[in-house]
Amino acid sequence: MDKNKELAKNTAIITVGKICTQFMSFFLMPLYTAVLSTEEYGIVDLVVTYTSLFLPVLLFQVDHALFRFLIDIRKDESSKKRVISTCMMFAIFQVIVSAVLFGIIQFFIAAEYKWYLFYNILASIFANMMLQSARGFGDNVTFAFGSFLSAASQIAGNLVFLLVFDMGIYGMLYATILSHVFTALFVFFKEKIYKYISVKNADKQTLKEILKYSVPLVPNALSWWVLNASDRTIVMVFIGTAANGLLSVGHKFSSVYITFYNIFNLSWSESASLHMNDPDRDEFFSGVISNMFKLFVCAGIGITACLPFLFPIMINEKFSEAYGVLPVFLLGSMLNIVVGLFSVIYVALKKTKEIAKTSIYAAVINIAVHLALVNFIGLYAAAVSTAVAFGLMALYRYFDLKKYIIIKFPKKWIFILAAVFGITCYFYYFGNPLTQFAALVMVAVVSVIANRQLIADGAKIVKNVIKKIAKKRES
Repeated sequence: MDKNKELAKNTAIITVGKICTQFMSFFLMPLYTAVLSTEEYGIVDLVVTYTSLFLPVLLFQVDHALFRFLIDIRKDESSKKRVISTCMMFAIFQVIVSAVLFGIIQFFIAAEYKWYLFYNILASIFANMMLQSARGFGDNVTFAFGSFLSAASQIAGNLVFLLVFDMGIYGMLYATILSHVFTALFVFFKEKIYKYISVKNADKQTLKEILKYSVPLVPNALSWWVLNASDRTIVMVFIGTAANGLLSVGHKFSSVYITFYNIFNLSWSESASLHMNDPDRDEFFSGVISNMFKLFVCAGIGITACLPFLFPIMINEKFSEAYGVLPVFLLGSMLNIVVGLFSVIYVALKKTKEIAKTSIYAAVINIAVHLALVNFIGLYAAAVSTAVAFGLMALYRYFDLKKYIIIKFPKKWIFILAAVFGITCYFYYFGNPLTQFAALVMVAVVSVIANRQLIADGAKIVKNVIKKIAKKRES
């Protein structure tokens, strides 16, 4: 299969599994922001945030290594048993050690929600291991449905626990934990993972190779946590928990946006690993990166143009102070996507140390800028520091990757889209509904022009699918 078609197919499969639930979760924000106070919403967000902090520390990013190593041995059953058994035995060992340590230190932790955080981390470990196994097998359908099940069960749990049992913040925490459990069980039995797990198949040498790949990803993950989540901690300390609720709402729109890239990134990382050694790799990588840059940046600018009309409908008025910070967070997310497009190449080359190094630099910059600005511009410091850190990391990785691969970037469109974003932001802050609508039309026109080739290719794919369906019906 053609590499671009393969990438498009895998992306489409994963998108179907995630897009519906992401939209459902997004459009349920009026419920969440109405039922919970700004402080309660901030606490739920902190539990999820700290889960993303402790998960890579406890698991050593072995789940990511599981996916990468399985790609190379998909047709070798004995090797799959060895790799999966080794990773699962390590994960179980880490869970036992973590449970013992937490059982001791929890007496010294006064936080009311500490056990919810701990159980969420454990459930996330096994859900991640199962999902990455499915990806490693190349079964993107099961991975997509598992992701769908996770999001759908969490949304259903939120509705039941909030509306039926009126459990408030505790209901949302229960729903989050149970969604991970359901996902882990589904993939475990669907992929028959139990057939690949055995203590006798676990291998020390394999574990060394896996940890050699995965351990450098731990500081990388921590750096990403700093880039994406340390804002909450700094805001909580300097401004307060209620402000963290505003920050969470500010992140929500950019999080939905970045989720769409993350869906693509799942198939992009697989394709990059499979085709890294192809003779036409430079052309393939340059084409994908250029097209996705234009597509996702246009999408980010489009969301910014839509926000003046969406925000009053989607968000309860007690969170209205978050309105001003949204475009800056979206700018950070656009730069985050550029970083992600480059990061996949490091993963394909197994250059995890390079990933860690650049991420650590960006994390330090993020904290420094945030701390320097928080007393002057308050909530805006979180968004500005994130955008600065991602921007500098994108520049560094672009030039650093020239040592391994030649990437042709669409420089002309960088300047065009930067100008369009600037105009859109001006009307976002200082315009009226009429000028804001005019900005939205401008963004739509520019987006069509920038992505005309992708639109044409997408139209061809849709036509071919319709023709195939018609032929099947006729036969």
